[in-house]
Order: sequence, then structure tokens, then C-alpha cells
Amino acid sequence: MNIDLQVMDKLRPARHVAGSRWVRGGEYSRGPSAAPISLSASQGHLRMDILGWMEGLQVTERPVSTTPGIIRGASGIDVGKRAPVSVVVPCFRCADTIGSAVASVAAQVVLPAEVLLVDDASDDGTLERLEDIARRYPDGWIKVLAMPRNSGPSGARNLGWEHATQAWIAFLDADDSWHPQKLRLQLEVLADDPRIALLAHKMNVQARSDPPPALRYPLRVRVSPRHLLTLRSPFPTASIMLRRNLPFRFDESRRRAEDFLLWAQILLSGYRCAKINQVLASWHKAPYGAGGLSGDLAAMYRAAVDTRKTLYAQGLIGQPQMYVAHAISLVRYARRRLLTFARHRPGAFGAKSRH
Repeated sequence: MNIDLQVMDKLRPARHVAGSRWVRGGEYSRGPSAAPISLSASQGHLRMDILGWMEGLQVTERPVSTTPGIIRGASGIDVGKRAPVSVVVPCFRCADTIGSAVASVAAQVVLPAEVLLVDDASDDGTLERLEDIARRYPDGWIKVLAMPRNSGPSGARNLGWEHATQAWIAFLDADDSWHPQKLRLQLEVLADDPRIALLAHKMNVQARSDPPPALRYPLRVRVSPRHLLTLRSPFPTASIMLRRNLPFRFDESRRRAEDFLLWAQILLSGYRCAKINQVLASWHKAPYGAGGLSGDLAAMYRAAVDTRKTLYAQGLIGQPQMYVAHAISLVRYARRRLLTFARHRPGAFGAKSRH
């Protein structure tokens, strides 16, 4: 019997957990897209897909059973068909980081059905990089889309949303990464509470080379009350999983706070939104003020004020709530200015979670 093995850079010995059998492995140089490895007849016919890759010649190996569409996750447990999730990743000048972001999706214990990489008219070779990455994974798993002109993250996410085929959409930014357990935990929560339309979780800030943060049990899910004051900050975009058929989209006229506006519209329109008390994704730079430009913080503050005015105009919040939120936002803006100043001092970067 033979086993097809997609070769990328180097393959470590791989174990098929079912039956505690081992596939003969070793070191392989880059070669053809498939290489035969002999198995004894008693082991049956199995196939292994290399679904993940990282910079530095590291790959993630996924054993797959002969049952169509059945995938074994990183734990070796049969998890059924690929999760009904479309992952949407907007990309703009992200050639240096997108490989790690996609690898974190491929490293999921429960794999999504598809990944959509949307190039926002980059001018630095990003589109070619996306196409190269897509070729390194099984055919059709990654779809590369291109915006006709630069439209910001809203336009790129909306294009991915339009082409998504699955019941759920999960968002990831090209310079962020996911915890390997993210999709599994979110899907379990959604199975337990099918009324949820939007599900988020915590994120942290850490170096790209750091291991995923440890899970802290017990796992808890908090359903968000339907008023704006509970949104101390937007649900982190890379934490979001939402129903594809929601009657909302990102406002393409906005380049800042567009995600906050969409999450608020969903919540305040009466849809059930919830958040898991686990850090299941990471920023690899500070989420605000990372570039050292105080003008960025000021622009974000003005965008948040304008977002609340929009929600008021749409009848989703009242005037008193808007003014109270303005006051809270002003205090938070001043605090962030101070944190940004402290962060830019030598040795200030560290891994901290955002709630």
C-alpha cells in the first residue's frame, strides 16, 4: 500500500494516532508535491495532508482517514467533516506576516472548510505571496481574491464575506494569529447555544515566536447585554465568528472603527452576542499606538465618536447613552495616550491580555 505525502520543506516523523500506528518518516528535502511512502498491508490505506507550514521550515502534519471529508485534528481525534467556517483574511502589504497567520489557521485542532485571502490592491508583491501560499496547501482550501482598488479592510472583508460558502465566518488579520484550540472551542459553544449570532473571545499581545497562551479553565461564556455601555472596546476582530447570513456588512466608507460599528449594529439590533473567557488569538504588536504616532490615536478617538453618532442617528442608542459613552471614551483615550508613551520606552513590550 502507498501513502501520499505532500512535501514542503522538512517533515518530522508523523504518527497516525488511530491504532497507535506509525508512518515511516524522516527528513525530506523540498521535492515534488507528492512522494510515496510504503506501508504494510496490515496498516491499511491512509493519506496524510500537510495542511500547515511556518517560516523556518516547520510544518504541521494532519492525518486524514479514508472517509471523505473526515479530518483528524492535531489531537488525532476524528472531528468529523471540516468545520462549516469560512476564514476571511484582508491583506495589505502583508507579505512578511501572512504566512504565519495562515499557518495558525492550518494548525487548528478543528479545520475550517476554506480560507479566503483578500489582497487590498497591495503594491509590494503581496498578491504573488498569497498565491504562493495557496499552492502550498491542498487544492481549493485557500482561495485568493483581489480588490480592483485599495478600499481598506472593510472592502476586503466584505469581498471575502461575499465569496464565503460556509454557515459561519471567522475573521483574522494578516499580522495576527490564532490559538490552535480557537475554532474547536467556539464551535462547541455555538453547538451548546445555537441562538448565538456573534461569538468573540479574549486576545493578548505577545511576540510572534512565543507559544500559544495556556487555556485557563473553567471555560465561561458571557452573553452581552444589549446596550452599548457593555462594549468597553470593540470585540477584537480576530476573535469574531459570526453567521454568514446576518443582514449587515462593514461600512466601506470608514477606515477606522468600522469593526466597532458593525459589532455594535449586530448587538443593538437584538442579535445574541457572547464572549469566551479564553485568550484564543494574539496580536503581535500593540493594538493601539504601536506605530508611535499620537495622531493615530486621535483619529481612532474621532472615529469612535463618529460611530456613536451614527448609531444614534440609526436609532440604536439614545442621546443620554451617546453622551455617557463619549465621556467614557474620552477618559479611555487619555489613558491610551499614557500607555502608548510608556510602551515606547525600551523593554516595555510584553504579553498582556485584552478583555
